[in-house]
Amino acid sequence: MQTIPRAPLLLGLAGLLPFVWGAITVLLPDLGLWTAQIIGPRFAGPYVMLFYGAVILSFMSGVLWGFATQLSGPRATSGYALSTLPALWAFFMTGGGPTSAGISLMAGFIGLLGLDWLFWHHGVTPPWWMGLRVMLTAVVLICLAIGVFF
Repeated sequence: MQTIPRAPLLLGLAGLLPFVWGAITVLLPDLGLWTAQIIGPRFAGPYVMLFYGAVILSFMSGVLWGFATQLSGPRATSGYALSTLPALWAFFMTGGGPTSAGISLMAGFIGLLGLDWLFWHHGVTPPWWMGLRVMLTAVVLICLAIGVFF
């Protein structure tokens, strides 16, 4: 496995903060209540993870679109089409309450990891890409699971 460069690693880890904060405020309800009262309910418990998770899936669609620009012919067409799926998934599948939205986001992040692998397999990502994406996705899934099941 290739070493992940410092900037993507640190920025990727920083991007986990809303997920980790959401999970912590689920596990520590008093902190969640304090957060809801001081900052707002959208920034506590599963709600911060759900909102931010939808944003991140949409962001990752853009990242995949960028990778698709390096493909040509039918692979490029497929790459562009596939790159839109995480954003569409977030848009259509995150309604219906925190439990179903959380489960849908979990499925979306698992699917995103599959798309990451596909673009990596076609050689259009940095060599260290999957190491970063597996690590970040694992933390996201654990945090979302805490939001859904606790």
